[in-house]
Amino acid sequence: MSTGKIIVITAPSGSGKTTLVKHLLEACPHLAFSISACTRNPRKGEVDGRDYYFYEEDRFKKLIEEDAFVEWEMVYTGKYYGTLKAELQRIWDSGKSPLVDIDVHGALAIRDKYPDICKTIFIEAPSLEVLRQRLIARGTETEHSLEERVNKAAHELAFASRFDCIIINDNLDKAREELIQVVENFSGC
Repeated sequence: MSTGKIIVITAPSGSGKTTLVKHLLEACPHLAFSISACTRNPRKGEVDGRDYYFYEEDRFKKLIEEDAFVEWEMVYTGKYYGTLKAELQRIWDSGKSPLVDIDVHGALAIRDKYPDICKTIFIEAPSLEVLRQRLIARGTETEHSLEERVNKAAHELAFASRFDCIIINDNLDKAREELIQVVENFSGC
């Protein structure tokens, strides 16, 4: 597997990670979004092969057996997510660096596999209550899934100190500038 650099960004759901990733991709043309694979249903507006590779659970498990993933895990009950080796290679072959947007455990797994070429960044909401309100505002969560995501966020916050950089997203413009600076210092923009 040919390798360049890898930028890995993680955050609890509702921290503003997706918005910051979009800004970063616009500001740093040498980065390309690494499309994760998952078994959840697409949200409104999501497109297979652009936002995620949406797989049935059986297909995902077959890919696990084939060792097709750099990392994978069951993030929520019955919901698998993973980073395909072929996806990272596709980006490196295009002359760019992958920008991987995944959960905490996946981020640390990638860093462990690529410690010399990986920059890990943790995005944090100002508080769990702000995070809860952001998730409610999305309008995509059931009461059960909301509680599951908030509980998972509390768990993930315990891992923040293991990342190369922590950015608190209490002001979007400030967080965006800080994120761009971190990436620029690591791999240029």
